[in-house]
Order: sequence, then C-alpha cells, then structure tokens
Amino acid sequence: MLLLLQLQELLYDSQSTKPDINCTKPDRLKNTGNFNSLVFIILKTGILLAMGVFKPISMFKNYFKLAWRNLIHNKLYSLLNILGLATGMAVALIIGLWIWYQYSYDRFLPDSQQIYKAGLKGTASNGEVYAYLVSPMPLAEALRRDVPGIRHVVMTDWIKPHGLVAGERKIYLPGIIAENDFLKIFQYPLLKGRKEQVLNDPYSIVLTESTAKSLFGNEDPLNKIVRIDNQNDLKVTGVLKDIPDNSTLKFNYVIPYEYLIQNSNTKDYLSMWGQITANVYVSLQPGVSYAQVEPELKKIIARYNPEEYKHSRTEVIMQGMKDWHLYTEFKNGVATGGMISYVRVFSITGILVLLIACINFMNLSTARSEKRAKEVGVRKVMGSQRYELILQFLTESFVITFSAFILALLLVQTALPSFNTLTQATIRIPYTNGIFWIVMISYLLLTGLLAGSRPAFYLSSFRPVRILKADRGAVRSRKMLVLIQFSCSITLIISTIIIYQQIKYAQERPVGYDQQRLMMTDASSDLKKNYPALKNDLLQSGVVTAVTMSSETVIALRNFSSIENWPGKTPVEEVGAAVVFVADNNYFRTMDIDLAAGRDFTGNTSADSLNVIVNEAAIKRMNLKDPIGQVIAYNGRHNLKIIGVAKDAIMESPFSSPTPTVFMYSPGGARFITYRLSPKVSTSKAIDRIARIFGQYNTAYPYVYNFVDEAYAKKFELEMLIGKLTGLFSLLAIFISCLGLFGLASYMAEQRTKEIGIRKVLGASIMQLWALLSREFIVLVMISCLIASPPAFYFLNNWLDKYVYRISIGPLVFILAAIITVGITVLTVSFHAVRAAMVNPVRSLRAE
Repeated sequence: MLLLLQLQELLYDSQSTKPDINCTKPDRLKNTGNFNSLVFIILKTGILLAMGVFKPISMFKNYFKLAWRNLIHNKLYSLLNILGLATGMAVALIIGLWIWYQYSYDRFLPDSQQIYKAGLKGTASNGEVYAYLVSPMPLAEALRRDVPGIRHVVMTDWIKPHGLVAGERKIYLPGIIAENDFLKIFQYPLLKGRKEQVLNDPYSIVLTESTAKSLFGNEDPLNKIVRIDNQNDLKVTGVLKDIPDNSTLKFNYVIPYEYLIQNSNTKDYLSMWGQITANVYVSLQPGVSYAQVEPELKKIIARYNPEEYKHSRTEVIMQGMKDWHLYTEFKNGVATGGMISYVRVFSITGILVLLIACINFMNLSTARSEKRAKEVGVRKVMGSQRYELILQFLTESFVITFSAFILALLLVQTALPSFNTLTQATIRIPYTNGIFWIVMISYLLLTGLLAGSRPAFYLSSFRPVRILKADRGAVRSRKMLVLIQFSCSITLIISTIIIYQQIKYAQERPVGYDQQRLMMTDASSDLKKNYPALKNDLLQSGVVTAVTMSSETVIALRNFSSIENWPGKTPVEEVGAAVVFVADNNYFRTMDIDLAAGRDFTGNTSADSLNVIVNEAAIKRMNLKDPIGQVIAYNGRHNLKIIGVAKDAIMESPFSSPTPTVFMYSPGGARFITYRLSPKVSTSKAIDRIARIFGQYNTAYPYVYNFVDEAYAKKFELEMLIGKLTGLFSLLAIFISCLGLFGLASYMAEQRTKEIGIRKVLGASIMQLWALLSREFIVLVMISCLIASPPAFYFLNNWLDKYVYRISIGPLVFILAAIITVGITVLTVSFHAVRAAMVNPVRSLRAE
C-alpha cells in the first residue's frame, strides 16, 4: 500500500510543473521534463489502469457522455469517421478471414503435421534445379522398405471422373483410386464401414455421403452394388463424410488401387523408375520429423536408378501437408510460391487499408482540435492531469471505434455471400468461437489505440498559452499523414493496373491452335471400344468437321518423363518432356496445330509405332539443327524416329514457356475425345445432334462435354480473382481517403470563411477561390504519386518475375494512376471549395 501511495504521489507530482507562459516554441515532450515523455505517460496510464488508482466510476460515465455528445454535435465528422473506419476494419476483417481460410486447408485432419507428399528434385543440364511432386510408381514400395520412421505409404492415381450407375440412377463425378492404407493416412470421418477393411477388396468402393445419397437416396448403401464405367461391379464397403471445401484432395469416392492394376496396363509401370506418373503420400511415425528421414530419402534414386542419379543428381523430396495448398510453385528446387504469394499480398493490403482508415480518423480528429483547444486549456487550468485528458480522448476514440466495429461486422456479414461466390470459398464469421472474439477484442483495442493515439496525445499536450496561437506543427503533421494515406492508396491503384495488364497480356497470347468451337469429352471404355464407329458417325452428321482421341487434353499435360538420348547429346544432358499418345492421324488437324517440318502420322500402328513428332520447344532444348529422321530415346524406348516437328502450342500455363512435348502414335493410351464443330451449324443444334450420337455408344452415362476455350479461360481464374480483389480494395482505399479529404476540405472552408469573403469583395473569381482551396490537396496527392511509384515498381517487378511470359512496367502506368488519383481528389474537394466560393461575402464576413 505504501508503495502504491508513493507511486501515485510520484505520478501526480510529475504533472505539477507550471506551464511556461513565455514559451513560444512548439510544445515538445522533452521541454516538460523526463517524466512527461510519451513513454512515461503511456506507462503511467497503464499503471494507474492496472492498479485501479482512478477516480470513481462516475468519471468514466462522464467521459462516455462527453464522447456521445461530441458524436451528436459533430454529425458530419462523426459520420465520416465511423464510415471510414468501419470500411477499413471491414476490409481488414474480411481479408483476415480469407487468409485464415487459406491456412486452414487440410489442417482439420488428425496428424496432418505428419503427412507428406513425395516428389523428385534434380539438376538439369543447364544447371537449373527443378522439383515436382510427382513420383515414379516403384518409389512407394522403396519408401516402405528402406526408410525407417515411415508409418504408412499410399500411391494414388490422378483424381478424375468416372461413370457410376446404381439401378436407374447415373452420375459422372471425379473420384480417387488409392491403395488400401489411404484412409489410415487421410483420416476423413467414416460414417459407415470399418477403416481397416473398406478398401481391401479390389472390387469395392467407398462413397462420400452426398454421392451415396445421389445413387441410393435414403437407403443404406452398404453392400449395395455400383457399376463403374459400364464395365465392372463394385460393392459399397463404406461411406465417408463429405470432403470439406478446404481440402486439397477433393473427390466423391475412393476405389482400391488394385482395381486399376487388374483392369489396365498399370502393372507394367510398377517397376519403371523413368515413368513419373504417380502421386505418393507418406505419413511419419509419431514423433518422427522430416529431418530424421531426409538422409535416407536422398539415397533412394542412387540405389534404384543410378543412371538418373548420375545425370541429374536426382533425389526424393517430400512436402508437408500444411504446405500443399499454399506452396505449389518451386524455384531452384524449393517451394517458394503459389497461393502464399497472394496471402502475403492481401495481408499487406489489409494492413494498408486499415492504416489508411486510422490515418483518416487521426486527421479528422486533429483537424477539429481547435474546437477543443479552449476546453483543454480550461480543464488544465482547473487542475486536470494529462493522463485524465488522454483517457477522455481515448474513450472517445474507443466509442467511435466500437461503433465502427459493429458497422464493420454488418458490412462483412452482408458482403460474405458475394465474396464467397467470387473466391469460391466457404468463409463464415465464427461468432461462437472464443478465439475469434479474443482476436476481435484485441483487434478492436489495437485499432482504437492506433486510431486515437495521436488525437489523444496531441490534444492533451496543449498548453493554455497556445490556445490562441496557430499550430503549424499540427498542419505539417496532417499533411504528412495525407501523404502516407494517399501513397498507400496509389500503390494499390498501380497494383491493380499492373495485374490487369499482365492478365490481359497472357489472355491475348497466341496459343498455337484454334480454340473456337473446339470441344472435348472423356472417353469411357465403351467410347474407346467404339471409337472408329463413333468418329465416323460424328463426321457423317455434318455438325463436326474433325475428330481425334488422345491421352491428354490440349490444355493440360500430366504424363512426363525424359528424352534420354539424341544426336549430339553430352553425357550429363537430359531433357524433361511431356508425352501425348494420339489414336489417329487427325490430331494436329483437329487441333489446328501446324507442322513446322516433316509429316503427320499415317494412322497405321505397325508403320507408326516407332515414329514420333516433337514440338519446337523440344527441338530447341535438344539443339537439333536438322531434326527430321533423327533417332531419339524416350522413357526407355529406343530407336524412335522423328518424322515431324509441330509448332509450339500453349498446353499448360499461359504465363510459362511452351513445354517440350513428344507425340506418339498409341491408340490404347488415349482417353480424351476432341472434336471441332462446323461453323455452318448453330452450337445448340450441334450439341443436340452430338449428344444423340454419343448416347448410341455410351448408353450407361449422360453426354458430358467441355468447350476448350472455356476450360482454357479457367487457367486465369486465380489471377482474375486477385485482380478483382485488388481492384475492389483499391476502390475502398480511395473511398476512405476521399472521406478524409472531404472532411478536411470542409474544415478548411470553414476556417477560411472570412478570408474567402474578403477575397470576393476584392474581386476574386469563383475559379480563383476554388484553386486557392484545392491547390494544397492536389499538390499533396501529386507528391504522394511520386512517393508511391518507386516502392510500387520494386514490389510489382518482383511479382512479375515469377512469370516467364510477362509485361514490362512502363511510365504510363504511373502517369495513369496519378491522373486517376488527382481526378478523384479534385472531385472530392471541389464540392466544399465551390460551395465556399459561392457564399455571399456579406454573410461570410458577418460569420463569427
């Protein structure tokens, strides 16, 4: 107690210094003694708050009453403050919820921190380190056998659609084919069945809850029969709870991997280390870290594929489950990019928008300070301590902040359905989550303190003698805050323009084939079996001009291996390439891909089994001067003769270089049918006719199709989303900034009422008065443009570096951003400037 009284006495004594009425210099904290430093004032307030050494609770009631009266008395400024702060808080909150959603991917699974996906890392002949999370099939068994600390290993095929039939019900949905330990690694909730047994039978299937309902309605699906691809019957042995939206693996059913082995040529690849086609997942023993198993991983390729290890120093790598969604891009063998880049961008965006809103609050509060100066002076003369004034102004700040927070919650709740539709997410405000409210209260306190700190400490520092003096320091600080505010807004505008230009640039990139009226359909077993007849009927119908079948679609490549040998190859060189198996000699004609040299396939298996066509990217990587007739080796196949060179086509990312590709004639490996509609027939009529033809050969399933141009457009979805969100947040940032300008312009017009009246009496025109009141803001915004341009250029140039096919940033972007911002500024401040200039000078001069 004695210590408490001594602390209290010491704190109160620190305020007993009488004001220096002769002081005309700007009031600085250092002039009022060490005890009056900003740090000490904050510390003092905190100690008093913690120890409860305050006046009765009525003092706080009085503070709240004063805060409420000030809000009501200054309706315009209160509205601008609350609306601006609420908008900034809403943007920060919705970005925070989106970021939390991105980080939540896959973390709902038990032991997710122990789950990894295997891949390969090596060094290309040009010294570039590459990495990818696809593996050769024999790697799964090698991991089980050779690496201590591994608990389970499963190999899966790509998630792709199959036709399922139960009675009269037919569906066509994507599913996953996986080894029987799949549900031991990925412990999705199993509603029916036993986890140890559900995938043991090769001819079994595990359905998700919604898929089971689609096939069997409300009946119990266990032990019911489902026919797959009109080929085999599978028994339902389990039902999973529907896979959450924030799961990297999205599927509607699971089929045992043994089924694939028994019903395809997959068994031939189980010992082929050069065929990189499998997804291999691993779970580690409890307590075992990746660092403990890494040394053994590095030995596997050297042990089982020494030639590959010798050429490219290839080794096995694994990526943790928590990074699958966020880190999808590898650079120099390290996962550095992907969704995490956009998470970082929007984290900064949310902070910037909230900072703009807080600056808005500070500026509008301090701009009104002269209205409160006499109040502060009188209260100080009457003996009020500085910490009491700080508490009063912070109370006002928290009242406004709390009001803004309530409005922000309403704004977020209203905007979330549209935001979820735009981002294809399922974000909700977790009202029942205690952690959410702890974060929100902290967020509220931090925002209130950040927004109200400057007004509180600035207003409480007034000395009575300065009440009637102009505060040039406050004006300068307000200008500085406006500069910071608009620099942030202009940076966001420049970012929006650059992102839009990059997307537009890639969208207009020549793809190397004609996408118009080009359609594709997955080839079921019935369609593959009847392909010659189907192709003939489609061509005879008059609605289709060309048909082909291939192992890959023209917009995606999944099968990769290496060109192992070619003329002029050095011992350490290797070219990674994709392979496309084509079923006839119509592939290039259907896609409208030109041949730069050589000829097409003949369509005869015996004649073309050892012939290949390669694209220009592969020729460039192999550095072949005269490729026609040259012999290469690809994925263990030797004596493959190049008969043609296809022009490059963009079959993967529109932002990357064309992928080296080898085209082989192999009807058995094809699984996608691609066909081009006749320009003489309407699309609806053509689809109706094609559906009837497909129905003749694929009676078990509905006709499902995709347009190539629409599927290709989906490659831009993420960039388009980022562009839309950046544009939206830029508009909101400018909106908040303009609210501040609107308030400051109103304040300036009010303060200079008599000056404007005198100038009008002396003959000043409305245009001259408008220029007088607007010039200061326009100059500040133009300076902000200069400040924002260098950092915007630096960060955006780094962002563009991840794209091979990219724009260069020119000066027009910054000029356009400056024009947009200055234009908005002029519109914002002109309202008050023109209105003040048009007021009758007699009325202005009479105003008190």
